[in-house]
Amino acid sequence: MSIQWFPGHMTSARKKAGETLAMADVVVEVLDARLPQASSNPMIHELRTFRQRPCLKLLNKADVADPAATKAWLDHFAKQPGVMAVAISCKKAGDVAKIPALAQKLAPHRCDAVKPLRLMIMGIPNVGKSTLMNALVKKKVAAVGDQPAVTKSQQRIDISSRLTLYDTPGMLWPKIDHPIDGLMLAASHAVGVNAYIDDEVATWLAGYLLEHYPALLQARYGFDLQGMDAVAVLEAIAKKRGCLIKGRGGELDLEKAAGILLNDYRTGTLGRISLETPTLRATRQAELEKPPAAAVDRENPEETGPTVEDPGQ
Repeated sequence: MSIQWFPGHMTSARKKAGETLAMADVVVEVLDARLPQASSNPMIHELRTFRQRPCLKLLNKADVADPAATKAWLDHFAKQPGVMAVAISCKKAGDVAKIPALAQKLAPHRCDAVKPLRLMIMGIPNVGKSTLMNALVKKKVAAVGDQPAVTKSQQRIDISSRLTLYDTPGMLWPKIDHPIDGLMLAASHAVGVNAYIDDEVATWLAGYLLEHYPALLQARYGFDLQGMDAVAVLEAIAKKRGCLIKGRGGELDLEKAAGILLNDYRTGTLGRISLETPTLRATRQAELEKPPAAAVDRENPEETGPTVEDPGQ
């Protein structure tokens, strides 16, 4: 399944962001700590590198991400020029309070009332930008909701004579090239619900959890995972939670079971889970770029059959 979601307002948001970035000193990119690279909009990278702006990457929701995976991502981003990364929870005042000082390190020349530090908050939908804005300003200035694309217009907020914030709408990009990225974004509620089918996303998620976090699955739902595949996990959840389709003779309601699994992941009820690591992403990328077997055979026909040894050797 290929998941794509690019509402019309995102086109104008991208254009406006490009114009505003000319006035900003540092891009503060909010990411989902459970999928830091998949939740990083390549258009943001293009815009900020064109303007030669440094980036403070905030791995938000770190409190529900796998700490080992988060550490690996922080090490990964630390190697990128002009980038600083930190794991936070935008719901924790202490984490948010550190952000201006961290951004200041990326633009040390912007440090007083004559040259105030100008931060541009960017990121994909539903990663916590509005929560971050409200925490930084210490009052409600941005709408917060558990749905993507709540914020649809840009705003400027002068926090003090030394600090200005630009808030931007959540932006995805026109085409998600990697199918697994689309599944991760959908599982994490970063795309509109009309762009995917819960059952398909939950089936992928169940398979991933079976492979990487089986103990958390078993602890949450209380059934033996032996011999199960992804569909069997959804069926077992449906049985455990009494998800039945009315008037269908006890037929399992897998759509409802899918919703339960997705909600338990999104809220952190399942436990601390990450959907990618730098190593896993590199492996997935290599698989994606691998040419089909038929294409390899056509290019190297001599390699398609068994090697016959020279009897004279």
